[in-house]
Amino acid sequence: MTEAAILEKIETLNQAVVRLQERVEDLEDLRDLEAAIAENAGKPLIPWEQVKPELELE
Repeated sequence: MTEAAILEKIETLNQAVVRLQERVEDLEDLRDLEAAIAENAGKPLIPWEQVKPELELE
């Protein structure tokens, strides 16, 4: 295998690792979101119009 072919293979593997890391992060975010939803189940919702000023979005 030539050096160029080895470098190409390494780059391909690196890109695959980056994609896998992104997927793991997405799955972790999903797990956190599902935990927050479960934790807040049954609690009253806060109207968006009330939250916007509190978050300084207006």
